[in-house]
Amino acid sequence: MAAKIKAADRQLQYTFTTQREKWTFMRKHWGLYVISIPGIFFFLIFKYVPLLGSVIAFQNYNIFRGITGSPFIGLDNFKRMFAYPEFLMILKNTLLIGIYDLAFAFPLPILLAILLNELRQVLYKRIVQTIVYLPHFLSWVIVGGILVGVLSPTTGFVNTVISSLGFEPIYFLGDNDYIRSILIGSGIWKDSGWGTIIYLAAIAGINPDLYEAAQIDGAGRLKQTFSITIPCILPTIMILFLLQIGNFLDFGFERVFVFLNPLNSENGEIIDTYVYRAGLVDRQYSYTTAIGLFKSVVGLLLIVIGNTLSRKATGESLY
Repeated sequence: MAAKIKAADRQLQYTFTTQREKWTFMRKHWGLYVISIPGIFFFLIFKYVPLLGSVIAFQNYNIFRGITGSPFIGLDNFKRMFAYPEFLMILKNTLLIGIYDLAFAFPLPILLAILLNELRQVLYKRIVQTIVYLPHFLSWVIVGGILVGVLSPTTGFVNTVISSLGFEPIYFLGDNDYIRSILIGSGIWKDSGWGTIIYLAAIAGINPDLYEAAQIDGAGRLKQTFSITIPCILPTIMILFLLQIGNFLDFGFERVFVFLNPLNSENGEIIDTYVYRAGLVDRQYSYTTAIGLFKSVVGLLLIVIGNTLSRKATGESLY
């Protein structure tokens, strides 16, 4: 009994000490809390309050009656979503494009960062970095215009080369077989250089003594890359991978819309462009809200599952 009383007393003392330390920390850093208030209000007003509007996914929403006056229809919008053949085709496109983007676009910034890190001429390295970063600052409208010109069946550079080799010109943007490759390739060209910034920062934080020890042991540059560089930046890779998983169904509206046309929409249209067409153009507000809610729930489940698997496999996780 005495041992239990002593244990409870120690726990109570620990609790009081912990609370006192928290209050001391808050009094010492009160300025940081004051600075964070505008950011907190921003997220509350523009991120959390709009979530209340998701209720129209369960209503037959009428823009004139509003949320309170629109009739409640339960899960009818979700049933319609999965019963609609066009939506199933669009969901398939979104999943395939997301998988291709994860398989081809995600590893390239890692590879590019490792290759840039191996350059020893500082001036040349900076020039290369600048060149690969620049496309990120172009809007998708400009990128789309560039690719439309390059891939033009009459005046485009690619078809000029194809014609010079004796083949028939290809209308790339008018063929369903090429649209997914164009979407992934344009994203790689635009964002791969920008994605290397985080990986280069992670590589810069690796202890140089590890490389010196590896050199003494006779390890070459390739061996050092696989034995030191990649394992040391693995936590960064896993965090960015989990963030990418969370946005798996959120491929981007502008990225697809600038290339989309009636000739390639069968393989090119994704959920975001479909929501724009059905929601804003056709004014099916409740139906498209249900689609957006479905996409958000899937993204949340993917990031929770991926985070759990990552924690068990590598020890790294978002939370």
